[in-house]
Amino acid sequence: MSASPVIDVDHLTVTYGDFRAVHDLSFRVERGELYALLGTNGAGKTSTLEVVEGHRPAASGTVRIFGASPQDRRVVRPRMGIMLQESGFSPDLTVRESVGLIGALSGRRDDVDRVLAIAGLTHKAGTRVAHLSGGERRRLDFATVVYGGPELVILDEPTTGLDVQSRDALWSAVDRLREDGATIVLTTHYLEEAQERADRIGLMHEGTLRREGTVLELTQTLPSVITFALPPGAPEPPIVGALNGAFHVETFNLQTDLHRLLGWAHDSGVELRGLEAGPTRLDDVFRALSRA
Repeated sequence: MSASPVIDVDHLTVTYGDFRAVHDLSFRVERGELYALLGTNGAGKTSTLEVVEGHRPAASGTVRIFGASPQDRRVVRPRMGIMLQESGFSPDLTVRESVGLIGALSGRRDDVDRVLAIAGLTHKAGTRVAHLSGGERRRLDFATVVYGGPELVILDEPTTGLDVQSRDALWSAVDRLREDGATIVLTTHYLEEAQERADRIGLMHEGTLRREGTVLELTQTLPSVITFALPPGAPEPPIVGALNGAFHVETFNLQTDLHRLLGWAHDSGVELRGLEAGPTRLDDVFRALSRA
C-alpha cells in the first residue's frame, strides 16, 4: 500500500438546507484496495460519493483524490471511472457510439472493441441504446467506466439488474482491473458481494461512519450462534441458552463450544435436533447497526 491514499476524506459534512446528510465523516482508501462503503437507507453514502466524484461541494471538511480536490476535474477526472446507479445515455446512439463518446469525454484513450468485449457487448455494438434491456444498459455503464483503464473506479450498485452470468462476468472484469493496479470503491445492497470481495468495509448509519475494518474485524464484534433442540427427557447440555425448549447459544468461541457440544451429544447418545451453527456474517453486523 502507498503511504499516500487514493481517497482521503477528512471530517466531511454534507448538508441539504437544514438537513445534515453526512456529519464529520473521515476515511481513507489506499492504492490498489477494494473498499466497500455500505450503509442503511439514508445513511449518507450517496451524498458522500457525490462529493468524492466532484458532483457536489462539501459543507465542511476536506476530500482529496490523488492529493487533489475532486472539483479540479482536469486533474482528477481522467484518472477516475464512475458507474452511477443510473446513467443518461442518448437513446438514439448505438452502443459503440455511446462508449466512444463517453470514453472521449473521460480524457483517456482506448479501443472501443476491446472495451465492448470486456463488458460482453460485442454482439450489441450496433444496437441503439433505446433497444437495450436493463441489464444490457448496466453493462454499457460498466463499459464506459473501464474505458482507458482508470486508476480509480467507483461502482455504485454495479450489479443491480444483472443476471448471474452477467454479474460473474462483471466481477471477473473488476478482478482484471485490480490486477492492473486499479483502486475500487463499491456500494452495494448485495452484502455477499462486499463480504467476498472487499479488502475493507466502512459501515455508515445516519450520516456517520459507525464501523470500519476487514470482514473478519467487523464480524468478530458480534458472537456466533449455535441453535438446536433436544428430545424429551434429555439431560442438560454443557452450554446454556434454552428458550421454550430450544437452545440459542451466542459465543465468541464457536469452534470450542461446538466441539464440546458435539462431544457431549455423542457421549450421551442425544440427538441435537435442527442443529445449526455458523460464524457471524456481514449481514448480522449490518442488522445490529440498524438497531443501534
